[in-house]
Amino acid sequence: MPPSTQPKSALMQYFFWAIVVTVAGLALGAGVGWIYTESLPGMLSFLFIVAVLAVLEISLSFDNAIVNANKLKEMRPEWQHRFLTWGIVIAVFGMRIVFPLLIVVIAAKIGPIEAIRLAATEPEQYSRIMQDAHLPIAAFGGTFLMMVALNYFFDQDKDIHWLGWIETRMARSAAVKGIEVGIVLLLALTFSHLQPGDQGRVFIEAAILGLVTFLAVEVLGGLIDSRQAATSAAARGGLGAFLYLEVLDASFSFDGVIGAFALSQNMFVIAIGLGIGAMYVRSMTIMLVEKGTLAEYRFLEHGAFYAILILSVIMYLQSLVHIPEVITGLGGAALIGVSLWSSIRWNRRAAMA
Repeated sequence: MPPSTQPKSALMQYFFWAIVVTVAGLALGAGVGWIYTESLPGMLSFLFIVAVLAVLEISLSFDNAIVNANKLKEMRPEWQHRFLTWGIVIAVFGMRIVFPLLIVVIAAKIGPIEAIRLAATEPEQYSRIMQDAHLPIAAFGGTFLMMVALNYFFDQDKDIHWLGWIETRMARSAAVKGIEVGIVLLLALTFSHLQPGDQGRVFIEAAILGLVTFLAVEVLGGLIDSRQAATSAAARGGLGAFLYLEVLDASFSFDGVIGAFALSQNMFVIAIGLGIGAMYVRSMTIMLVEKGTLAEYRFLEHGAFYAILILSVIMYLQSLVHIPEVITGLGGAALIGVSLWSSIRWNRRAAMA
């Protein structure tokens, strides 16, 4: 094979199924558009929204892919494969279809069949119920993601720092047990007091549930993997790590699913568009692991966790003011871009030295 074709072949190896899903998804989106509008302009409009949602999901999930890769590199090959196969089914079907329906079922106190009928025949009402449920979702997802980010920085064993003036202090402060939990609780209480009326109670309850979920996943994952490791040293990085990644993925998906309703009120269009984006995130994750990108660019991981920390704060702020998803996506991508640039500069200086 000629050398010039190798990079393209390597990329095709990682993104082949993502491209297949893209083609199938766009065709399905066009079909849904024709069913609902029975016109060419309507079909093209649905097709365009599907494409925009896919790009939006990818832009919002760069940091997700990097953090997933950080965890995935410790997992055994069979669990990496399961994350790419089982995980994508959970991400697309579970988070993009079942999760919104479950919110409507709980919020509107109706049955699952009625929720599906509402999504198919009354998308405006379905969208309104989803938007009304944004507050507890933002509190839960923001809290979980904030714990993920702070848990990375408040680590005594962390010896590579990007922004040394703050990261060294955070690493030293990790000697104080539970400091990240205290910070999150303080922020959650502050934002709950800023909510109008009874919304403060809803916010703090959802935030505490997000905190408990993070701690439960950490404990449960550790117990599962330690029990497997006791049987065989090669058993680490199995079910516990898989469970952690799925909950992490769900937390990343909360904001994207809710924000998608600003572009379309059709549940099927949203599921298709975000599902295409989720497939690319999975492919990027596997590529980062197999190519060793995180080891090659030492500050890339830092940029991703800073992006997660900012995303969690934005989710908190969205309980008070509307922040466009474009700002969230561009902000995260910019941080990752700067961390990549810093990594390249560091590599050049190290090579010269």
